[in-house]
Amino acid sequence: MVGPSRPQFVLFGSSIVQYSFSNGGWGAILADLYSRKADILLRGYAGWNSRRALKVLEQVFPKDATIQPSLVIVYFGGNDSMRPNPLGLGPHVPLSEYVENMRKIATHLQSLSEKTRIIFLSAPPVNEEQIREHLSGIIGELNRTNKLCKIYSDACLELCREMDIKAVDLFTSIQKRKDWETTCFTDGVHFSSEGSKIVAEEILKVLKEANWESSLQWTSLATEFGEDSPYDPVGIDGKTMNVSEDGVARLMQWGISNGY
Repeated sequence: MVGPSRPQFVLFGSSIVQYSFSNGGWGAILADLYSRKADILLRGYAGWNSRRALKVLEQVFPKDATIQPSLVIVYFGGNDSMRPNPLGLGPHVPLSEYVENMRKIATHLQSLSEKTRIIFLSAPPVNEEQIREHLSGIIGELNRTNKLCKIYSDACLELCREMDIKAVDLFTSIQKRKDWETTCFTDGVHFSSEGSKIVAEEILKVLKEANWESSLQWTSLATEFGEDSPYDPVGIDGKTMNVSEDGVARLMQWGISNGY
């Protein structure tokens, strides 16, 4: 293990998580912003549904681990919502089972530590026309629709309210942007950099507003080796400049204005 020890933020989910470090992704934004404050760990599995996630849950998050995560951001639902395959194959999970699977995931994560916090991301919308254009040759008939995504998103959010778990309503948040259909996706499903900015902003908003005993907002966490040093860069006034706290500059680089 590499020291010093930092808080661990784990991103757990399907391709929306696995690809979150690509295309200026939301995982990359969080990792950049928290680069001297927390370790962002990726546990993303493209194509997975909540049923498959449940089978590996104890391997990914063992209860006897020496260090437990400070935060787990969970996303499953988009693949679960896909229409069932007539052969019984594929990622579709019936709505009632999906809710129970997510409940079991949340219950397990809550048992890891009193200080482990959880954020669920609900199923985002899709661009159905873009899916037909980019993926019809791979998946054939359209089997992922906004109507189904909305049903699974609502179910996830209702579960979060019931269990008092923080949630990001991606289905609504993405659509607040007027040109969301043409700017937020690379293929109709996965996020472009513009889509990822919205995801990151919503996560940062939850972290800022959460009334947790130990805040995980980036401004509240200690900056590793952030003390002044004679080896810091020297400004035009002849004095050293401590550049360890550059979070605002990082947000500006990503085009995020409300993350602090």
